[in-house]
Amino acid sequence: MRSVKIMLVFCLTIMVFFACSTGEDNNAAKVTTTFAKDHNQAGVKDDVSDPNILQIAMGSPDHTTLVAGVVAAQLENVLVGAGPLTVFAPTNAAFEKLPPGTLETLLKPENKSKLATIITSHASPGTFMGDGLKDGDKLYMATGQYVDVKVTEEGTFVNGSKILGTVDAVNGVVHVIDDVFLIAAG
Repeated sequence: MRSVKIMLVFCLTIMVFFACSTGEDNNAAKVTTTFAKDHNQAGVKDDVSDPNILQIAMGSPDHTTLVAGVVAAQLENVLVGAGPLTVFAPTNAAFEKLPPGTLETLLKPENKSKLATIITSHASPGTFMGDGLKDGDKLYMATGQYVDVKVTEEGTFVNGSKILGTVDAVNGVVHVIDDVFLIAAG
């Protein structure tokens, strides 16, 4: 009889454990779903797949200003899309080179359209890396402008900005650059 009671207590303990853990999983799913709903595709949390362009930028301590601009311009979902896309990602130091007050002005809600144009001017449809960037090329940008590619002994330059490094993304490529492209819409 005692062994039956022990077995019953053991079974009840197991059932309570699984009931509690299932409830926690459901709550976690609700939180994740709410985040994904609020941020569409950009809100999907995925720590298993290779990173997309937005995840690369968000994971870089040198690109916090760029990420803040992407969020302010509400362009997150563009950077997680299927692509392919080539992004020239200015570092925080590149943004610090702008005239005083420029960044603060661009981040104001009333300047969202201008900020979106500037950020979009750093993206090109397609994947351009390595041999894909040749001296003298004119690279088409997502805003409709073309920028010059120059390859010298010092490195590869796009729109006059040196490519400091390159990171492959699941949906394209990120080239780290040391300037902000201030290309006028047109």
